[in-house]
Amino acid sequence: MNSSVKENQDASHTYASAAAQKQPRSFIRDPGFIEYFITIVKIVHALTASVPALVLLYLQGSLNQISVGDILSFLIFYSAVTVFVFQAVGIYSEELFSNLFRFKITLYACVCSFGLLLFMHRGLNIFPLIDTKTLVIWFVISVSMFGAERLVLLALFRFWMKRGLFLKRTVILGCTDSGYYFSEYQRQNQDIRSGIIGFIDDRTDRITTAIEDLPLLGNTQDLEQLIRQGSVDRVLVALPWVAEGRIGGVIEHLKHLPVQVLLMPDIAAFKHARHRVMDVSGVPMFNVSELPLTGWSPLVKRCEDLVLCTLALLLLSPVMIVTAIAIKLDSRGPVLFLQKRYGYNNRLIWVYKFRSMYIEKSDADAENQTTRDDDRITRVGRFIRKTSIDELPQLFNVLVGNMSMVGPRPHATATKAAGVPFEEAVREYSSRHRVKPGITGWAQIKGFRGETDTLYKIEKRVEYDLEYIENWSVWLDLYILFRTVPAILSTKDVY
Repeated sequence: MNSSVKENQDASHTYASAAAQKQPRSFIRDPGFIEYFITIVKIVHALTASVPALVLLYLQGSLNQISVGDILSFLIFYSAVTVFVFQAVGIYSEELFSNLFRFKITLYACVCSFGLLLFMHRGLNIFPLIDTKTLVIWFVISVSMFGAERLVLLALFRFWMKRGLFLKRTVILGCTDSGYYFSEYQRQNQDIRSGIIGFIDDRTDRITTAIEDLPLLGNTQDLEQLIRQGSVDRVLVALPWVAEGRIGGVIEHLKHLPVQVLLMPDIAAFKHARHRVMDVSGVPMFNVSELPLTGWSPLVKRCEDLVLCTLALLLLSPVMIVTAIAIKLDSRGPVLFLQKRYGYNNRLIWVYKFRSMYIEKSDADAENQTTRDDDRITRVGRFIRKTSIDELPQLFNVLVGNMSMVGPRPHATATKAAGVPFEEAVREYSSRHRVKPGITGWAQIKGFRGETDTLYKIEKRVEYDLEYIENWSVWLDLYILFRTVPAILSTKDVY
């Protein structure tokens, strides 16, 4: 063994020992901490469910008219019911320690428990002194308190993480592409459940550092030392799947140590699965693609479109009438311009727009994108394109059902980015057509609107469109609509 290799191995051993001494065992990693912590959370939730009622009855002066024993028995019963409902819907699952606000599931649980309370109050005539107004105030206060408590928990978790405290201290075994990819993902999505402290790899003669802020802790012998000293709780095996023999040997060795061992998927599986795993007949599989809108979602989105579109037509009809008159007075030709664009499932649809070009210079297939000082655009057309007023007739497309209020913007059949057709410029481009196109979208409020003179612009559009499809919700649609007008006013690359 040459001297440089010996120095590297000695350094890794020294670092492993230093890491073990530098990181004392934290109280949140003690056996039973999770159970104790969840029990405390349940007690707080039970009090949150019942204490507002006591306060309201006291302020109303109704406590003197009710037996103390009766009210305490009822509130204890209701608190227990609330905790049971929370348990049933998964409030106390592992996601309790995630970075998610979890307001939706908390609101659902509160509605369920209060629904039972309402049945007991109205159907069984329990506590006739509690009127409907008091029940509504009780519900609002409780929900607000549950939300505030969740914020306190998240702040507590962030405080612990800043101090380097995690439920499980984790190392990645293998300085591979999969290990690097996951470490980057973990850095962006880290929560209190797992904190990565570094890499382990037997090739210490060739690898001296792993990744920024995540050092190489040594080889598998150093890993065993760290585990026995109580400095590591979880090992993520990130070795290439083709090295089946090596993986088997490592796992067999780690099975004899008090540590959790997880086998990390290969880098290709990570990229395609988008970190989703589903169970098929008891076998875990990577979910690489699924329908973006399932269950009630298509109906909900259609109802959303109809309601919002109707309101928009009522509010914007004066603007549309004035625009139509201005177009007619400014240049000869029809007020509306129809263009074939790609819609849901790559089907061609006719999209309505206010005409913004001279009729003799119009480009039905958008083979040539508009540019600054484009002589094809009329005086009125320049204004309505800049303000997106030319898109308002697409509200009729929404009414017909071939477009949505929010979704990936539909593109004409011959549009290009830097001279390259969109389908060739971005491999995932056709994935945008898995939902109906929209009048506005996630990419537009992020600033990617107007001319696509570079490949980067269309790549970012597609990236944001796919992100929207993956994370669709009514709340996201409303947020995008709320941000659309400011985004239009701030965009400069529209001609």
